Amino acid sequence: MGLFNSHEKKVIAELCKKSEDISNDISKEINELFEDLKTDYEENKIVLKEFTAFVSELETKLSPQDVEKLRSFSSRLYKVKRCAKKGVEAMRELARDQKKATKETIREYQEYLYV
Repeated sequence: MGLFNSHEKKVIAELCKKSEDISNDISKEINELFEDLKTDYEENKIVLKEFTAFVSELETKLSPQDVEKLRSFSSRLYKVKRCAKKGVEAMRELARDQKKATKETIREYQEYLYV
């Protein structure tokens, strides 16, 4: 004698399919956002290096106070770059965790269906 009757198995199978579809849609959206963010980061990560080189060129033409302001600004831009990199890494982890959660949820549904 099975744990579930055929109607209950059908409901569980439908819930499994719906859950899988929703999870796959979320995973797809996370992956797309991750790729967009990663692409934007890769395209713009050189900006800080270029800005630092530009500041170096200007150092001889500016007053010491202005040079210090530019260095301070460069330092803050570096912090922005680190935040952006952390954002890319967080999106990568989120994508991985979502995929893992989806697989686990599907596995749990299948355990109930085929017990």
